[in-house]
Amino acid sequence: MPSNDARTLLQTALPTAAAGAVAALVSGVVAGGKGAVGAIVATLVVILFMGIGLVVLQRTAKSLPHLFQAMGLALYTAQLLLLFIFVAVFKNTTLFNPKAFACTLVALTLVWIGAQARAHMKAKILYVEPDSAKTEKSETPGSKS
Repeated sequence: MPSNDARTLLQTALPTAAAGAVAALVSGVVAGGKGAVGAIVATLVVILFMGIGLVVLQRTAKSLPHLFQAMGLALYTAQLLLLFIFVAVFKNTTLFNPKAFACTLVALTLVWIGAQARAHMKAKILYVEPDSAKTEKSETPGSKS
C-alpha cells in the first residue's frame, strides 16, 4: 500500500477508534456491559467495512481512474446498505444492547466520513504527473496562421 494510502487509512481509522472508545465508555455507563459490547462491535464493524471500502476505492482510482467517481458512489451506497442490513439482522440480539450498537454505528460512520474528508483535504496529492511534462512536446501558445 503506497504511503499516501496508508496515511489516509491511518488518519481515518484512529479518530474512529478513539470515538469508538468514548462510545463504549458512554454506552457502558448508560446501558451497562451489554451497551459497551454493542459499542465495541459497532466500532469494529465500521472500521472493517469502511476500511475495506477505502482500500478498494484507492485501488480502483489507480487502476481504473475513469471509473473512480462512479465507483465511489456505488461503494458508499453499498456500505450504507450493508450497515443497515447489519443493524436489521442484529436488532433483536441478546449478545449486546442493540440501541447502543445502532447509535454507535451511525456516530462512527459520520466520524469516519469526516475524518476521511479531512485527510483528503490535508493530503498533498499531485494532480499533474511531473514526468509527463518532460516527455510531452512543448508547443507555443497562440495561433500559427
